[in-house]
Amino acid sequence: GILGKIRLCLIKKLLPDLEDRRKYHEEFASSTSFHGVHNIVHTQSKARRALWLLTVVGCLAIVIWQICSRFIYYFSWPTTTTVVVQYMENVKFPAVTFCNLNRFQAHAVSNLKTIFFIWNVVSAILKKISMEDKYFQELNYFLLGNQNFSIKDFTRENGFYLNSSTLLECDFFGKPCYPQDFEHVFTEYGNCFTFNHNDLSARRVSLSGRGLHLLFDVQQDKFTDEPTLGYTDAGITFVVHSPQELPRFDGLGLLTPVGTHAQVAIRQLKSIIQEYPWGECKPDIKLQYHKIYSTNGCLLECKARYIQDWCGCLPFILPGNGTECDLLKFYKCVYPAVYDIEIKGLCTIGTHNSTCPTPCEETDYPTSVTYSNFGGENAIKYFSTKLNKTPEYIRQNLVRIEIKYHDLSYKITQQQKALTISELLADVGGQLGLFCGASMITIIELLEYIFTNFCWMCIFLLLKAPEMPQWNNPSQDQSTHKEKKRGIQEC
Repeated sequence: GILGKIRLCLIKKLLPDLEDRRKYHEEFASSTSFHGVHNIVHTQSKARRALWLLTVVGCLAIVIWQICSRFIYYFSWPTTTTVVVQYMENVKFPAVTFCNLNRFQAHAVSNLKTIFFIWNVVSAILKKISMEDKYFQELNYFLLGNQNFSIKDFTRENGFYLNSSTLLECDFFGKPCYPQDFEHVFTEYGNCFTFNHNDLSARRVSLSGRGLHLLFDVQQDKFTDEPTLGYTDAGITFVVHSPQELPRFDGLGLLTPVGTHAQVAIRQLKSIIQEYPWGECKPDIKLQYHKIYSTNGCLLECKARYIQDWCGCLPFILPGNGTECDLLKFYKCVYPAVYDIEIKGLCTIGTHNSTCPTPCEETDYPTSVTYSNFGGENAIKYFSTKLNKTPEYIRQNLVRIEIKYHDLSYKITQQQKALTISELLADVGGQLGLFCGASMITIIELLEYIFTNFCWMCIFLLLKAPEMPQWNNPSQDQSTHKEKKRGIQEC
């Protein structure tokens, strides 16, 4: 049958006889580039053969151990960090956002305590702040009497403003700047203003000793704080950040109290993180309302999505184009939603599997600040005459800030793969060549030898398989049965 024909073909064409197989093994041992094998086969002395066998087996064991260790090291995803300092003729100036520590004007509303408490509820979206029950009843009365009250419009109109009366002097790299050069932005400090927000190409500096010089008047008589709610400072707070990112004051803001002169020296630090599994970044993540990816921008957009889904509105200090939340929504829905986001960990940052992993590239501006008292006696008299203000007013309201580069260089901290694919192959090839004299050609020879012997073994097992039974047609079986029965009856 068919099985017999297959066996006959295998015996004649594919399965060599015992002598041919023995010659094939001897030829492989003599011609292979795997060192030491031919010495085992052709050596007549048993002691020398045993010595060569131990040598080859020992070298092979070392090679396997070394190769396994290199693969284990590679799949641990190791990294190295390099630090490079690059010097330039000119460097881009960062964005700087300024805020007044006094958020609202004193004449804006009769009950500033309620306004500050409302702002606590609003700013809790950016930074979780606990609310006390003793203000709830007072807040309810305010909400009932002010149904159409908009904290956004109130803050924009009655918060800190930037004009010629609050920005007394502005100089950038030897050229004057004006309040129009600052862009308004909402933060947890209310109205804030960002210089160089659009990252203009002209905003570059070529000397480390020159930068941005500002003189503010905080106007404490118009703006007030609320000590019972924790607002006790007077001055200017600012943060240096990338022009393409939103300002983040939580833990990064620098405070300059009234009557002081702050000199700020900045450096540029660029960090490059490897993607997972070597690092914790994911290069395919894009943000909808930010030009570049940052963990802070991602966190704000994550909170905005959840609040938009739960409350049907969007807080004005979060990015997005949704309907603005009124005070009732802030009080009854937004703040509880933020609490749930914090408790349930719906918006997380840091690792690759979090909602907002580490950015693959990030630019920071480390700062060092020195302070001194603002002006001597002659300077106080000069500004008192110029502004028509008393010396006491000058000491209690003026703030001078100077921001400049420490030097015209930037530092790059780059995370790199400690072992690449090419380096792994080079290590494996070096171990094979050192202990066995093997190369890629040798590996192919061994694979061919193993494959040939495997085919011979399969053919041998196939020939030893039991014969398959012969199945005949039912009609033939019935006729044969009838003939046997007729023969038995005749006997």
